[in-house]
Order: sequence, then C-alpha cells, then structure tokens
Amino acid sequence: MVNPFNQSPLQRLEDDFLAEKGIELYIKRDDLIHPEIQGNKWRKLKYNLFEARVNNIHTLLTFGGPFSNHIYATAAAARLFHFKAIGIIRGEEPEILSPTLKFAESKGMDLYYMDRESYRQKDDPTNIESLRTQIGNFYLVPEGGTNALAVEGASEIIEEIDIPFDYICTACGTGGTLAGLVSGLKGKNQAIGFSSLKGDDTLTPKVSELVNYVTGFDYHNFSINFDYHFGGYAKVTPELIAFIKDFKVKYKIQLEPVYTGKMFYGLFDMIKNDKFPIGTKIVALHTGGLQGLSGYMKYFTEAEIA
Repeated sequence: MVNPFNQSPLQRLEDDFLAEKGIELYIKRDDLIHPEIQGNKWRKLKYNLFEARVNNIHTLLTFGGPFSNHIYATAAAARLFHFKAIGIIRGEEPEILSPTLKFAESKGMDLYYMDRESYRQKDDPTNIESLRTQIGNFYLVPEGGTNALAVEGASEIIEEIDIPFDYICTACGTGGTLAGLVSGLKGKNQAIGFSSLKGDDTLTPKVSELVNYVTGFDYHNFSINFDYHFGGYAKVTPELIAFIKDFKVKYKIQLEPVYTGKMFYGLFDMIKNDKFPIGTKIVALHTGGLQGLSGYMKYFTEAEIA
C-alpha cells in the first residue's frame, strides 16, 4: 500500500511576544498532511491500515461520537485505500446527522448506533465477538485510534524534525500521540501533553504503558498538563474562542476548540508566565482535526474560518 502523503512542514512563529520572552516556537504542520485525513489521525491509522491489508482483512470497524475526528478520518482513509468501513457511534441515532456523520456516510462508512450504557462496555471481548457475529470479520481500530501501531506511527514525527529543540508539545486525548512522541524521543528532550479532558488519573500511566510496550523502555521525559481543559472534553469558554480567532488573524493558522485550541492556549500561557527559560526552543504539533469546527459554528462566522 503506497503512502500518498508528503512530510508536513515545520513553520516558525515570530512576533514581539515570543521575542521578548526569548522563545523560539515552531509548529509541525500535520494539519497539512491531507485535507481529510489530517494530523495524528493519519499517524495513528497508517500502520493499522498496513496490518489489515497484510492480514487480508477488508473491513475496518471503529468507535466514536457523532463529531469524532477519528470517525471522519477512518471513513476517508477507508475510501482512499479501498476498505469497507463500519462506525459504531455513541448514542441513539439522531434525526439529523452531524456534519461528521454525513461525511462518513458519503465516504461509504456504514453507521451503527449503540446506546451510551452499552458503549461504555464497547471494548469488552464479549461485545467485540457479538459484533463479529452480527457484522462478520473486521479489523478493529480502537476509539481514537490509539494502540501500539498508532504509537509507532506517531513516533515518526520526531524523525521528521530537522532542528534542535528542547520541548515538543501536543494536544492529548487518549494519549497515543504523546506516547508516540515520547517513543520517538528515546529519552532525549522533553514532551508535554495538554489534556483536553478534565483530569484523568489513568492517562499518565497509560502513556507510560504504551511507551514501554512499543520501545521496551521506561522513559520519564514527559508530563501532562491538565490546567487548560476549559471545563472538560469538548467544553469551551468565550476566552478560548477569542484566542482561536486571534491566533488565526495573527498567524494565519486555523485551530479548533477541542484539541489544538486548548493546547496552544496552554502553551502561550506557560510562555507568558515564564515557565520556560530564555533561549528555549519549542516544537508544537498541530494535530489537525479541523473538521471538528463543524460542531462549533455558532461561535464562528464563515469568514473567520475561511
């Protein structure tokens, strides 16, 4: 299976604020990898797609909510690489499909709906076998795409960065992308994950477990910041929306409110409060997911995201 995507560019941000703080900030523009299979979603899917193809499995099955970046990207990747796709969607079937689900259907993904109580048990082996009985054989891609193969894909980001740096930062949901970065660093430099969730005692050990599983080593050169969740997963505040709008005007780079907006807000706030020494070089990963803006259009005009 041929990889049709180019390496994403590294873009330096320059302005008076960063100059005054003595910080060099670069953005790894994974949002530019592909218009539909952006950022960490492609990184996570890449080796899972290879694994399905090698094992001659023609159907991908995964889980997600009605605005899931993962559902969106998996549907697009399945169409591009000629897989059948099945999405198990959290909650009852809505009367009107979200833009994400409309897109998934347009790419040929079959959607099944699972009530929230059952969805909490989605990873139970009994539930998976029940789905196989109902649907037939499939290659299971976890919710959010995070597994060992996803970590391997995300680890390749480090190889693509051709400048010296002190920190690399990423938005953090299920922890797979952060685990990939830590794996790729191999104990050098520091990685910071900015959690989009309101506290999760399991996230740090989960990242450590994934890193150890993939690399065989226990690396401790990472941390997860839980201070910039803005109320919890998918929650927003006027302050966060204003930051995203200002960022777009100033740097001509689009963010979204669920992941990248929170990460960049947190990073700039840390820089503002002198959490990094003068002379620090930081790489911030833009993980894409811009289709998620469709769920927040009441906060934006079309011109603001054009």
